[in-house]
Amino acid sequence: MKRILLILLLIPAVFALTASAQGKNILVSGGVPEEIAEWQKVSSKVTLIAVTRETIMSQIADADAVIGSITPEQVRAGKKLKWVQTMSAGVEQVLHLSGGNDLRDSDIVLTNNQIVQGPEIADHAMAMLLSLTRRLPRYIAARDKETWREGPAFDGIELRGKTAVVIGVGGIGSQIAVRAWAHGMNVIGVDPDDIPLSPFITEVVKPDRLDEVVPRADVVFVAAPWTAMSYRMMGAKQFEMMKQDSYFIAVSRGGLYDLGALVKALDSKRLAGAGVDVTDPEPLPKGHSLWGFDNAIITPHVAGRSDRDRARMLGTIQENIRRFGEGMPLLNVVDKQKGY
Repeated sequence: MKRILLILLLIPAVFALTASAQGKNILVSGGVPEEIAEWQKVSSKVTLIAVTRETIMSQIADADAVIGSITPEQVRAGKKLKWVQTMSAGVEQVLHLSGGNDLRDSDIVLTNNQIVQGPEIADHAMAMLLSLTRRLPRYIAARDKETWREGPAFDGIELRGKTAVVIGVGGIGSQIAVRAWAHGMNVIGVDPDDIPLSPFITEVVKPDRLDEVVPRADVVFVAAPWTAMSYRMMGAKQFEMMKQDSYFIAVSRGGLYDLGALVKALDSKRLAGAGVDVTDPEPLPKGHSLWGFDNAIITPHVAGRSDRDRARMLGTIQENIRRFGEGMPLLNVVDKQKGY
C-alpha cells in the first residue's frame, strides 16, 4: 500500500529513533514521544517523520504534508505538498508575515486550530474585564501591605445592562459573546461573514460599520484573526470614539489595534481600563509606557493555555491525520485569501 509521507514539525525536544512500518529508521526530534506514537496509530497509510527547523529542508522534497510552521522557501521546495497544518489558530505567520505568498497562492490545503482554544481565551477575556470592573488590581496591590481597607471608596461596575462589542465572532468571539450575555450584557458582533442568528448576540455588523457601534460600547473585545483587512481596525480614530470610562480587551492578535492609541486613551482617562494578552510588538518591550498604568492588565500571550486545550489541539490534528490518510475532507480548512 502506498504510504503518504507526513513531515511533523514541532517545538524542539529530542526524540528517540523509531521504525516505520517499512522497517526504516525515522529520526524524530521535537515534541512528545507519546503524542507522536498516538498519531501514528490512526492510519497505516501515514508515516510520521519529525524534523527540526534545521533538518526539514532535507526531507521536504518527498513530503506530502507538514504539521507546524512553514516558510516560503520550504513551500517552494515541497513540490509534493498537499496539506499544511498549523499548531495555532492564527495563520498570519505562514500567510502574511512570512515574506512571500507561496503558500497562500498555492493549491496546498491549510488547516489550523481555530475554535480549539476558544473556551480558555474567552474565559481569559472575561477574567480581565471582571478584574477591572471589580477593581481587583487595587486589592491585589494592597495585599503586599496587608491593608484591609485603603484608598477610595469601592466603585465597582455592574455588567448587567452594559453593551459589549465583540470584534470577530468566530471560535473565540462567539464564546466571549456567550459569557458576556451570561453576565447580562447586550452583545454586538463585528464580523465580515454572515453570522447565524444567536440568542447571545443582539446585532451583527460588517467591519465597515465598526465606527457606528464603537461609541455604543461599554467594552470592546478584540477576538478577530490578524489579516490584511483587520490590521489596526482599532486605530486612533476608534479609540477617540470610545465611550467615556469604557474598557478595551484584546485576546487574539496585537496587530488589530494601535498600541500607541490605546496608551493615549488610557493616559487621557477616556478608558477606565484595558486588558491585553497580545501586543504589537510582542513581547511588549521593557520601558513601554503601557506597563505604567495601574488600570492595564498585561498577560504574555497565555490566554490560549489551559488544562484542556492541548488535548483538544492534539485531537484535532490526529483526526486530520486520519482524514488525510483516508483521502477525506479535513477539519478547520482555512480560506487562505481571507486569512482565516
